[in-house]
Amino acid sequence: MATQGSHSQQQLMRSSERRMFSASDDSAMMKQIQSTHSPDGRSIDVKPILRIIDNVLHRLTLNIDHHALNGGQGHMDDAIDDMPSSAAMDGNSMLDALAYVIHKISCEISCKCSGGGDAHATTMVLLNTLSSYSWDVKVVLTLAAFAVNFGEFWLILQLCTTNSLAKSVALLKQLPDILEYSHTLKPHFDALHKLIKAMMEVTKCIVEFTELPSQYISSDVPPMSVAIAHIPTAAYWTIRSVVACAAQITSLVGMRHEFSTSTSEAWELSSLAHKVSSIHEHLQKILHLCHQHIDEKMQTEAYEGLKHTFGMPQLDNSKILLKIFSLSKEDPHSLLGPDKTKVHIDMLRRKHVLLLISDLDIIQDEIQVLEALYKYERGDVNYEIIWLPIVDRSAWNDGYQQRFSSLQSMMPWYTVSHPSIIEPAVVKYTREVWNFVKKPIVVTLDPQGKVTCPNALNMLWIWGNVAFPFTTEKEASLWKAEAWTLELLVDGLEPNLPNWMRQEKVICLYGGEDIEWITSFTCATRNLAQVLGIGLEMVYVGKNNAKERVKRIIGSINERQLSHTWQDTNIWFFWKRLESMLFSKTRHSATNEADVIKQEVMTLLGYDGSEQGWAVFFSGTEMVRAKGDKTLNAIQSFEQWEGFARELGFVSAIRGHLETIVDEHHCTRLILPGISGGIAERVVCAECGRPMEMYFMYRCCVE
Repeated sequence: MATQGSHSQQQLMRSSERRMFSASDDSAMMKQIQSTHSPDGRSIDVKPILRIIDNVLHRLTLNIDHHALNGGQGHMDDAIDDMPSSAAMDGNSMLDALAYVIHKISCEISCKCSGGGDAHATTMVLLNTLSSYSWDVKVVLTLAAFAVNFGEFWLILQLCTTNSLAKSVALLKQLPDILEYSHTLKPHFDALHKLIKAMMEVTKCIVEFTELPSQYISSDVPPMSVAIAHIPTAAYWTIRSVVACAAQITSLVGMRHEFSTSTSEAWELSSLAHKVSSIHEHLQKILHLCHQHIDEKMQTEAYEGLKHTFGMPQLDNSKILLKIFSLSKEDPHSLLGPDKTKVHIDMLRRKHVLLLISDLDIIQDEIQVLEALYKYERGDVNYEIIWLPIVDRSAWNDGYQQRFSSLQSMMPWYTVSHPSIIEPAVVKYTREVWNFVKKPIVVTLDPQGKVTCPNALNMLWIWGNVAFPFTTEKEASLWKAEAWTLELLVDGLEPNLPNWMRQEKVICLYGGEDIEWITSFTCATRNLAQVLGIGLEMVYVGKNNAKERVKRIIGSINERQLSHTWQDTNIWFFWKRLESMLFSKTRHSATNEADVIKQEVMTLLGYDGSEQGWAVFFSGTEMVRAKGDKTLNAIQSFEQWEGFARELGFVSAIRGHLETIVDEHHCTRLILPGISGGIAERVVCAECGRPMEMYFMYRCCVE
């Protein structure tokens, strides 16, 4: 279906075209033109003839320009490549059948123009002669006749200085002086050149309309119906322009030493060139709308075909992959393997395939973590990854090409040779069915090509290859076996964690970007641990989406030896896993309050969304967490709960103390990346348990 914008364009175009075509073409004349049209239904492919005509007229206009600039000296033939023989052969077979008609039109043009007849009357004679042909054939045959006349005329002019036969013919036609005075005639030749160029452009446009696929565009409705209404007018003015060009050339014959410097004839040709160029411009606009209409129909058909293919049982994944990557069975080599050489689609046949779908803003951290899973932590797990880049074709430039090539070089898995092979129908499918918006997703296909999970990226971040084969059912079963533990939270990001846990140390993870709070908190907590005589390890986990600021803070922490810190990729992955846990849990749990893991994840993400620090303490199976100011106040008032700490242990004691502190005011924010779907409408506050209000936030954070 055409968009509202394209409908408005059509409306504007119709009104402007009516003005342009009707300014001098009254209804009586249009009826006269239409009355000559009585096609017999023959289908003639005129493109081979048109290629020959184009070659002839192109050579002629170049030679004219050359002589006008060089005072009639020299030849241009050697500078022009020969026309491809295939075009000549195609044209020859067609010309055999049409030679008589072309000769007849050629004679008509020569006769009428020699007699100085009326241009309109001559044009109508030609239209009547060609009444049984379609509009595109009428124009091409008339141009062919003109090319014959003009070509013969110019050949005699060129050869008359070196060939006695040509010289004799030129003398009979009284042509010799034309080349000598070509500089004087330059305005005429320039106008002739412009008009010939405009005639060819309109003719090619008319022929292109006849080649549009009828299964995707109907002649009864716009924009094709608009084109059909205007083609007779365009054909008339093109043929009339041929008559004007022929008359101009004929007028040169017999003038000898009487060449006029008058510009009236040149002005007439220039006026016609302007009119025919305007016709071409408007036909091009309609043609553009036709192509738009056809593209929409073809993409709708392709989209429905893709949906149908995904909905049908398959023997293997080959057909699905051919559809997704717009490959054909004849040429299924547009994929690049891990070594960046072209590979056959059969390399992926009956394998588990992960489609990594992203734009060109996918970050290096994501690629590095996926690379570790793909290359180093697979064990017996067998799957392949293919990158499916989603880009805006209309905005493609050298910068995007460089970005694509750079990302492609980082990826050790299968990629496409170029994003342009991803058809709009596939892009639409990724957005409408798989809900791809901006953030990368991973769609999993089983060996039969069936989608087993519309986004397995959360599973990959949370459990890695343990989640293979990355199905929705596997995701649900993994959650059933999970509990909120330090191991789930940290995974393998801290290599010392197993030793610390065996040594029964208190482990503290903390975050934020207030270096003063960090300094006070870490120093006070370490002093408290010394007083209690307990083992304590503290790890700074940074802040989400604050890479450069966190780098500076890590530098200060390391310089002062306040605690352990992580590398950039580990900090990014820590927060990415938390977000993934929330999105995954939201799909697999009905309520927020009953799911401990989900509630704890939202609490930590809420802490990160605030402007202050936060901390969480683990000791064995016990845990306590709180915002930064509340935690620091509790640590600094240690004397109030020291006895409980020695009796119950650090984590139990500080939890009990924190529960006695009532905040008069708090502002909790849970900031999540924008994705399509998967976000609960009802989220409760981690501090007070009340439902949180939902807001939309747009952020541009450039560091």
